[in-house]
Amino acid sequence: MVFVYTTCETTAEAKKLGSLIISRKVGACVDFWPVESIYMYEGVMKDHLQAILLITTLESKLQEVETIISQNHTYSVPLVAGVDIRRLNHSYKEWMVETMR
Repeated sequence: MVFVYTTCETTAEAKKLGSLIISRKVGACVDFWPVESIYMYEGVMKDHLQAILLITTLESKLQEVETIISQNHTYSVPLVAGVDIRRLNHSYKEWMVETMR
């Protein structure tokens, strides 16, 4: 299992990306919530609300998730970070695999 982490400009965008990922069966679950972020962009410090998007998927679907995010994200360079999960309860994994068929 892999968690894919990205941020979106708005929760509406996070919901749209999450819906694409679930409808295309490349993710089992998508969580999103607002977060305040500070970062540098084009030499200017930015401080604004974004939305975190956390996607639960399988390693075999990671590239498809990245492609969906890259093709549908409002940012020109979105972060798409895959985090390997070392331990996962068996019943959740079974549900995940079944959901993504």
